[in-house]
Amino acid sequence: MTWPNRIRLFVGLLVVLALVGGGTLVFTQRQARVESDTAAITAEQFAVGAPYPGIVSASNVTPGAAVRAGDVLFEIRSPLLARDLATESVTADDLGVAVTAEGTFVVTAPVDGTVAESLAPVGDFVQAGEVLSRIDRDDTMGVTAEFTLTARDYGRIVSGATVDLRLPDDRTIAGKVVQIDVDTVAGEATSVITIDSAVLAARPIGGLHRPGTPVVATLHLRDDGPWAGVADAFGDLLRQVGL
Repeated sequence: MTWPNRIRLFVGLLVVLALVGGGTLVFTQRQARVESDTAAITAEQFAVGAPYPGIVSASNVTPGAAVRAGDVLFEIRSPLLARDLATESVTADDLGVAVTAEGTFVVTAPVDGTVAESLAPVGDFVQAGEVLSRIDRDDTMGVTAEFTLTARDYGRIVSGATVDLRLPDDRTIAGKVVQIDVDTVAGEATSVITIDSAVLAARPIGGLHRPGTPVVATLHLRDDGPWAGVADAFGDLLRQVGL
């Protein structure tokens, strides 16, 4: 064999080894990440209720509007409350809100946040304890994502693991795993994972950044080394043939 042929053979071997090594790295990288089946932005939500039955006489609630803790959301006129006040079976201090002798009281926002929905228009009769509105609390936005994983991959999820969150505008922000719930069906783990993101939590609620907005979550599994994917595939093959 001439030297030019030897050089060509050597270069060819290097190319083959590079392709095999590159393919192995790509395969391993895919095994180290898993994309969510579904994922959406969530936030801590508070229900606003009425302590007494009555008729909604005024409403300052608009879905999507920002509110501060203590802001007056509703005024409710309650003949029952007026009677109880007259008989002193209840006092204004018992309610903890502003109330008149005629039985009109106010319902205020419990937290800083954004109005998610209003359920009691002016003129409606509401029962005691009935939900009048819901408020998404500021600085609590995160993501809940569902993943379908093999038992092996489920064992590679660690608390605090990195999660890439791709928003509808194609921007990607970082998050981390804070809670894992799982249900195993047919040998596959369906995991519901709660994800915190400081970047997302700091943003005001509105537009694309609101509870219910779909996102794509990519979970980073524990790295078991550059040959982990190959070893897993080889082990699965041996089990399939009964070895």
